[in-house]
Amino acid sequence: MRISVNVGAVFNGWDFFEAMEAVKKAGLDAFEFWTWWDRDIDEIDRARISLGLETTAICTKFISLVDPDKRQEYRDALRDSLEVAKILECKAIISQVGDEIPGIPRETQRLNIVEGLRSCVPMLEKAGVTLVFEPLNTLVDHKGYFLWSSEEAFEIQSMIGSDNVKVLYDIYHQQIMEGHLISRITKNIDRIGYFHAAGNPGRHELTTGEINYPEVFKAIRETGYKGFVGLEYFPLEEPLEGLKELVSLIG
Repeated sequence: MRISVNVGAVFNGWDFFEAMEAVKKAGLDAFEFWTWWDRDIDEIDRARISLGLETTAICTKFISLVDPDKRQEYRDALRDSLEVAKILECKAIISQVGDEIPGIPRETQRLNIVEGLRSCVPMLEKAGVTLVFEPLNTLVDHKGYFLWSSEEAFEIQSMIGSDNVKVLYDIYHQQIMEGHLISRITKNIDRIGYFHAAGNPGRHELTTGEINYPEVFKAIRETGYKGFVGLEYFPLEEPLEGLKELVSLIG
């Protein structure tokens, strides 16, 4: 298990490149960020090479997978994201699935997600990249979003049947929606391609709130998981010093 820092969250409001430098100062060597389409990718690439940082994940554009009429638009956007991932040597692309469409059976909408993601498998395999799709909480942050259950996400991953499409298990979101974190994670570790972490409630440092992160991380390590846990929290204290403290805690 390795740690990555979401620079847009942990260093919210900072200059992007100063945030990258802060990740290195904290003793870490990996970062992720959300939107690539509003940034100079070549400049980011030069900075991450200079700093010795690995880009672990970027997002693809937020286009609905629930709506089949938007499938080609989604595929085109993913193709563009894969080009950016190639430049940054990034091996994971984060995707949301879109909001639930009223009046359409849930099973139909779930199959639309399956078919849409399955249609992307050949380009993902060719690029050697894993797409990780994310269940989000609908009680606090993302009302109306279709996919809130990790169990449903794992079913979707199984239906797709490709290691190039896995689940992004966000510990913060799933504590809100389902709980039973360790049992759900360990039972389904082969279907998980990436983790996100934040304290709950509040989405602040991992040392705040009700989640026992030392035990959760211990359980993840014991599965043999070799991928990344992305720190995606909004800090209450000074970001760099708080991150250094967290790195020391995580070990």
